[in-house]
Amino acid sequence: MPTPTTLVAIVDDEESVRRALERLLRSAGFAVETFPSGAEFLLSLPEHQPDCVVLDLHMPDLSGPDVQLLIKREGFEVPIVIITGHDTVEVRARVVARGASAYLRKPVDDKQLLAAIAEAIGGPGRFF
Repeated sequence: MPTPTTLVAIVDDEESVRRALERLLRSAGFAVETFPSGAEFLLSLPEHQPDCVVLDLHMPDLSGPDVQLLIKREGFEVPIVIITGHDTVEVRARVVARGASAYLRKPVDDKQLLAAIAEAIGGPGRFF
């Protein structure tokens, strides 16, 4: 099981999605921080780095791929699980090529998301 110090950041512009994912991850034993925008998340990185980021693909201002690129440019090593309601082959290929740990379609299956986070953080079966 994850410890309460295993921190997952949720970055999604939809409040209802952030709340639902936060409840799910907390019930699975993760510490969780939520951010309504990529810019707010990026501002938090120098203070503390999460163990994994669940990142929405389509957001105003900075998109998920923009945030992913900026995380890498700044030299932060954090696994990223991309979630999206608007799947395209081109964008999927781009974010996976940039190192996304997983790419999941909304509505996200709870078990799939938890497995993807576990895989991203520490390999299969580390927590579940």
